[in-house]
Amino acid sequence: MTTLTNLGRSAALLLTAGLLMGCGSVDAKPIGGTVRVLATWQGAERQAFMKLLEPFEQATGIKVEYQSTNDLSGQLWKGVATGDLPDVSGLPGPGEMREFAKAGALVDLTKALDVARYKRETAPAFVDLATVDDKLVGVFTKSTVKGLVWFNPKQYTLGAPASWDDLARKASIAARGATKTWCLGLESGQASGWPGTDWIEDIVLHQSGPEVYDDWVAWKISWSSPAIKTAFETFGEVIKAEQVFGGRSGALGTAFGDAGTPLFDDPAGCLFLHQASFMTSFFRSNSGAPDGEYDFFPFPTMNPRYSGSLIAAGDLFGMFRDTPQARALMQYLVGRDAQSLLVKSGGALSANLSVTDYPDDIAKREAALLQTASVVRFDASDLMPDALNEAFTRALIDYTRDPAALDDILAGLDVAQDHATQGR
Repeated sequence: MTTLTNLGRSAALLLTAGLLMGCGSVDAKPIGGTVRVLATWQGAERQAFMKLLEPFEQATGIKVEYQSTNDLSGQLWKGVATGDLPDVSGLPGPGEMREFAKAGALVDLTKALDVARYKRETAPAFVDLATVDDKLVGVFTKSTVKGLVWFNPKQYTLGAPASWDDLARKASIAARGATKTWCLGLESGQASGWPGTDWIEDIVLHQSGPEVYDDWVAWKISWSSPAIKTAFETFGEVIKAEQVFGGRSGALGTAFGDAGTPLFDDPAGCLFLHQASFMTSFFRSNSGAPDGEYDFFPFPTMNPRYSGSLIAAGDLFGMFRDTPQARALMQYLVGRDAQSLLVKSGGALSANLSVTDYPDDIAKREAALLQTASVVRFDASDLMPDALNEAFTRALIDYTRDPAALDDILAGLDVAQDHATQGR
């Protein structure tokens, strides 16, 4: 993500004023001490987070010791076993958050937050997802709208399609020469394949509806069931050589952050990129696209019964050690001041409904989708336990490499699901 800007002294004064007005449990007087934070953010995202923390550190005197990791799940579970845990940490997702809560590792956040106020100010779906056994054990520090279809308005001018079939029709009109319908990048280090899981999730929700989606997430239906198999087969149409830029091998070898670059070539290499709201920062940093050269429309309707459906995701944080410094940080991260600074940087949305000062029209439209969608579901892979999530991402790599192996791939996912079920 891009770094946060214009925080400075005025932001610190805003925070201090908020504390003096009794907005939470942080004392207006400096607390001092340190708080250890573990998360996955590196590079620009790390810089943005550290910039966000400057007014907090100035107002409280608390020093934030931040550590990043490429193996958040492994490091946290090792900490659970050894007792060497951070005070505050990012969490791999709601599914694994529940596992940490069941293990007694997460602190009940009623000790840190005015939970009644937090619930009033936060999108209900995010509150529910972070609640385990009637206890709030996590908070969403930022949120993301998934399933957006990005395009270059200089290359594609036919407007948002009315349906999935209409998208195919308009793509056939707009494509010129070697231009493909879709760009796709599945490479993401150890997490390679996850952009493909987003495709499957969107297709399941829009083809088969929220009840099937919920049953799938709750393991009430198998991966080899007709609805899930049809979703994979629909994705198979997307990754055909005549549809996707660079063919299947290109999709496998392209980093997700670079996947949108062909949108901005002249002539364009592709018309559309299916990706979440955070992609704007990669358009700017990786593709060199200035504002005005990218726009989006929501994932097109597949079944009219499920029009207006939306998938969202977000970055979860939890407390592993109950200290005054950890409580202060958790309160700050979900508060309006920090959340307003976060969204002003671009590329992030807030689960805090009182935050409205988004920096541009694209972010405002993304936030409006999150608040007005008729059906909102959370990213399915993030709700799965780690082992099943990993099997899902691997399956997308395997399927992209060899679509003819679909039956075997789905059977393997059924086995992985059975193992996860036994471990519940």
